[in-house]
Amino acid sequence: MSAQGHDIQGEHAYQQVVASPDEHEEREGRSLITTDHAVIRQWAGERGARPATVPGSEYDGRPGRLLLDFPGYGGQDLQEISWDDWFRTFEERRLNFLYQEHKKDGSPSNFFRLENPNRQD
Repeated sequence: MSAQGHDIQGEHAYQQVVASPDEHEEREGRSLITTDHAVIRQWAGERGARPATVPGSEYDGRPGRLLLDFPGYGGQDLQEISWDDWFRTFEERRLNFLYQEHKKDGSPSNFFRLENPNRQD
């Protein structure tokens, strides 16, 4: 598994692609997208977030629903997992990490979403 992550899947006309921890938003409030593990870990670390899953959502011994547990946001219902397990599942599912560094007003943003562009809903 590459530490950089897989290629971004799907079309994302309105998101700025970020491929390294040295890249940042072009403007505050901009939606960003990455699969780079270092970018995701840095973003989560700056917010004190830890890799997590929902207990009971496991599938074939792998984490089920992937989340990030932010301090003070009800993580008692989440199960912390290792970054290795989180990224292994992220790569197996070929997910995209959509996020914001800052809100439009310049304050830090905790917004993120994991997207599976190959999922048929």
